[in-house]
Amino acid sequence: MFTRSLLGGLAALLLAAQAPAVMAQVAPTDSRPSADSDNRPDRSVTERRTQRGAGRAEARPQAPAAPSPEAVLAAAQAQVTSAGLDCQVAGAANPGMIGEHQVYEVACASAPGYILIASTPPQAFNCLELAGTAWVARRTDPAADAGQQCVLPANQNGLALVSEWAREAGASCTVDEAVAVGKNETNGLVYEVGCTGVDGYRLEKVDGRWTLQDCLQIVSGGGTCHFTTAEEQNATLQAKLADTEAAGCSVQQVRLMGSNANGRFFEVKCAAEGEGYIARLKDGATQQIYPCATAQRIGGGCTLTPAPAAAPAAEQ
Repeated sequence: MFTRSLLGGLAALLLAAQAPAVMAQVAPTDSRPSADSDNRPDRSVTERRTQRGAGRAEARPQAPAAPSPEAVLAAAQAQVTSAGLDCQVAGAANPGMIGEHQVYEVACASAPGYILIASTPPQAFNCLELAGTAWVARRTDPAADAGQQCVLPANQNGLALVSEWAREAGASCTVDEAVAVGKNETNGLVYEVGCTGVDGYRLEKVDGRWTLQDCLQIVSGGGTCHFTTAEEQNATLQAKLADTEAAGCSVQQVRLMGSNANGRFFEVKCAAEGEGYIARLKDGATQQIYPCATAQRIGGGCTLTPAPAAAPAAEQ
């Protein structure tokens, strides 16, 4: 609703600004001098000129002076304060109005920016959420209307902000993609984070702290990570096998089996025929390796690399 209304309001504002001035129309009259005119200017001509001049004056009212950048910044900061946002305004723009309400875009010193409608109470829309809504819409229809978006250069910082939050939560990868993909139960934004060459994450704030859920966990639960490939997940587990008896395994497929107090259990299928392992990881480090051939009792055993069939009993 907001994006359509804002676009409609701004479009109406632009149309009003671009509409041509309407000149007063005067019906033509006979301009021939009367018999007793004594060569004086014809009255009808004078009247027409006067009317035309009046029409021009009415059609070209002087537009009010645009507010100064300082005035826009102060007005935007007042709206931010009224909305209760945690934002020290570092920049602001006034893209137009919706009805009688001014619209502001603000860039915050150390937080995502906003678009605000100066209604009572003010309405605020997070720039990262608006960008995420556009991204979701364009995944199904590349030509979809993205709606109103933040355009201030300082608000094109979503990747940097999300990267910083991911590091706060414990991610050590190089974040190369990030977008808001929805909201959690407490109405906080949830972000998907893509990492260069390794498994990505979902990132959200819970009880005031940033938390991560890796894409291996998400995919195992039937979810989807758009910025993480199977090859990147294989590379993640490949690195976890270094300095273990499974170091020679060229990981071709990964499956999260489950977790308990001792850690999380992953099955890896190797490129070599019939070779696979179960790895137990805790706090990000590999604690134990179980060859599939002898791991039938761990979580139901391997399914990506089934254990070889038992040799037939010798005939007596």
